This record gives sequence, C-alpha cells and structure tokens, in this order.
Amino acid sequence: MHYWIAGTLIGLLGSFFGGLFGVGGGVIVIPLMVWLAKATQHEAHGTSLFAIFFTALAGAGTYFLHGSASWQAALGIAASAIFTARVGALFAHSLPEKKLKRAFGCFLIIASGMLILKFYLPQQGFNLSAWTTVIMYLLVGSVAGFLSGMMGVGGGVVMVPLMVILGNMEQHLAQGTSLLAMIPISFSGAMTHYRLGNVRTSIAWGLVIGALVWD
Repeated sequence: MHYWIAGTLIGLLGSFFGGLFGVGGGVIVIPLMVWLAKATQHEAHGTSLFAIFFTALAGAGTYFLHGSASWQAALGIAASAIFTARVGALFAHSLPEKKLKRAFGCFLIIASGMLILKFYLPQQGFNLSAWTTVIMYLLVGSVAGFLSGMMGVGGGVVMVPLMVILGNMEQHLAQGTSLLAMIPISFSGAMTHYRLGNVRTSIAWGLVIGALVWD
C-alpha cells in the first residue's frame, strides 16, 4: 500500500513542478522514484513512460477539443516515433545502471538549455513545402521517439521547438500536437519497458492518479 502512496505523491509533485517550471513531468518523477520509491534507474524510466501515456491521453484530449492540436502533424511524428521509442527502450535496457544514470543526467542538462531557449524561439518559422514538412515530421518523430523510449520522458522538449521553428506552428498548437503524438509514442515505449520488466506496477498506478489529479 505504501508504494501507492509514494507513487501518488510523486505524481503530484511531478505535475506541480513540471507545470511550474514548464518541463515534462518525467524529468521530475524519475529522480523522485529513484529517491523515494527506491526504484532502479531502469524501472524509473519504464514506469515514468507508463504514466506519461495516461497524462498525454488526458492532456491531448483537452487540447484537441479546443482545436489546439493537429492530428495530421501528430500522425506524421508518431509514424516514425513508435518504432524508435521501442529502440530507445531496448537501448536503455542494455545499458548498465551507472551509464543510464549518466545519460539521464546529460539529458537533464540539455533539457534545461532547451527550457531557456524556448523563450527565444522565432515568431516566424520556415515555409516548407508539403513533402519537406512530412519528412521533417518523420525526422522529428525519430529523434523524439528514441529519447522518449530511452529516457522515459515525453518528447516535447524536442518536438515543440522544432514544430515552431521548422513547421511554422504556433506555440500553443505545437504543445497540443506534441501531447497528441505522445499517446502512441509513450504506449510503444512503455509496452517495451513492461515486457522487459522495467515497469513497477506497485507504484505505477499511484503515479498516474497523482499526475491526473493535479492536472
């Protein structure tokens, strides 16, 4: 029972600080799972991605109902990302605990830089042709999917800036589209982690409840 409580607390804290600092909840909940729930680094990544599926589902629904998500762009991104998310999860599983922790630390540094840079994104993006846009979405999905599967986080840190700059997309629309794309991406990565034994179901549902309650 105490794992449910720990998971719910971590979900609440992840949603609160994620919203406060404008970062994905996975960046917050993964260190908390290792610290509070005594999860291994691999378990923290897999369990985080499991929770992200449900939070993305809820968040994307809200954005989509308000017309702030492009299903065409989300489909283009997810088309490649669902495959690379699986590859990323398998790669994470192959790494020793210490190397995965170092990789996650490097990711946090990069994510922090992206958080600062997002305030300086140009208001006007490139006007790409239709086919170039499709290729761009596939490439963005490939990178975002791999990072999501490997790091156990949402790929918004990659998707949103690139959709704004290259896809000439308004920031709010890019955020909604990113969440919509994360539904199949996180499902693919989470299922791979689950099959590998990297999802701690004892805390996963508490994590989902905590994240959804705050959202």
